[in-house]
Amino acid sequence: MFTIHHVALSVTDMNNSIKFYELFGFKEAYRWSSDDNSLEIAHLKLKDTFLELFCFQNYQEAPQSSKELMSDLPRIGVKHFGLKVKSVHETKEFLIKNGYKDKIEIIRGKTEVDYFFIKDPDGILLEFIQDDRGL
Repeated sequence: MFTIHHVALSVTDMNNSIKFYELFGFKEAYRWSSDDNSLEIAHLKLKDTFLELFCFQNYQEAPQSSKELMSDLPRIGVKHFGLKVKSVHETKEFLIKNGYKDKIEIIRGKTEVDYFFIKDPDGILLEFIQDDRGL
């Protein structure tokens, strides 16, 4: 009866964010701008799910605590979104080959999955998860 339709993010630079998320297979499907250019919205599609990007000309920075996993998790609210991958090790190598410079640490989670996090151009946490549990 229900499926996930989209995840929404606010970003500081629409073109930069679109380029970043295209690296993972998202394709721009729709784009809208207000007449005064104060707001731009883009829908990026990956299979049946959309990533909805908002870019306000007068944006507000997120609190610093939201940019680090361990300080963000205790705060109530949306934390991050995850992309399922076949292999976290291959995904790590893919990111390195495509110029991602931050350290990537693969972790075996308490929920028995392997994962790692990176940050998008605005510091938003993005998880890559290898889930072989068959749930």
